[in-house]
Amino acid sequence: MYSYTSEQNLPIDINEAWEFLSDPKNLKTITPDYMGFDIISGAERKMFPGQIIQYILTPILKIPFRWVTEITHVEHERYFVDEQRFGPYSFWHHKHFIEEIPNGVKMTDIVDYKLPLGLLGRFAHWLFVKNKVRSIFNYREQKLESIFGKYNIEHEK
Repeated sequence: MYSYTSEQNLPIDINEAWEFLSDPKNLKTITPDYMGFDIISGAERKMFPGQIIQYILTPILKIPFRWVTEITHVEHERYFVDEQRFGPYSFWHHKHFIEEIPNGVKMTDIVDYKLPLGLLGRFAHWLFVKNKVRSIFNYREQKLESIFGKYNIEHEK
């Protein structure tokens, strides 16, 4: 099992953050183009518990992967959880938290995941998967800053 945590502060209010993040269509906006990410179904409504969302990704050598996630928990303007039902991981559990801070919001993503194929999966994680996960979240952080602006801690003085 592996875990990845990402934190980001944005200079927007909690309502604006929730409106953007709880709309599944916006996931394509904050995913790197090289992932070949397309939503097939399930993004017609804002997130709700039990929602099934299907994607196609081509992250490695343009080989398509079908990924199906379920939104398992939603607490309005606080958090939501997506879990993989079918896809490239043997386990994927992604928690998205949003909290108000002075002059903005703090977003925290916590991903717990496991790769299939035992030793081969562990080698793939060491070789490229952990860096791929990190680069996706780095891209997301940069994209969100370009959309909403950079959080400036000096405003808190």
